[in-house]
Amino acid sequence: MSTELDAKITDAEWEIMRVVWTQKKVTSKEIIDILHDKKNWKPATTKTFIGRLVKKGMLHTEADGKRYFYSAIANEEETIQSMVDGFFDHICSKAVGKTIADMISSATLSFDDVALLEEALENKKKEAVDEVKCNCVPGQCQCKTHHCKKHH
Repeated sequence: MSTELDAKITDAEWEIMRVVWTQKKVTSKEIIDILHDKKNWKPATTKTFIGRLVKKGMLHTEADGKRYFYSAIANEEETIQSMVDGFFDHICSKAVGKTIADMISSATLSFDDVALLEEALENKKKEAVDEVKCNCVPGQCQCKTHHCKKHH
């Protein structure tokens, strides 16, 4: 199911979503059990996070007697892409390349991952530009372009 991710989700909510995306349809007890060793949250805490995700339009609730089942409304890949796009919206466009390189350097990657990245870079070369333009407002950026210098 496709959805536009307008709501920002917290790190704790990401943990819940990862369980729901993996399990497809899950009860709060199952989420609590799965995350217990990793997070050691009290059941009420987990249920609070689930409730927030329902309010944010990330989870669908289905009642079956006294039990509630939760399933994802938000698609995992689209949610991740929205998060990445949002992250890049917060930095100077001139810093995106170095930021991606830094992310690659710090990540543990398989040979298949490296091949995927190499292919993506080869494809990106076809639309690469000589210089990335700064997208910051004056006084907000450190890239030292004329555009970014704060006028006094």
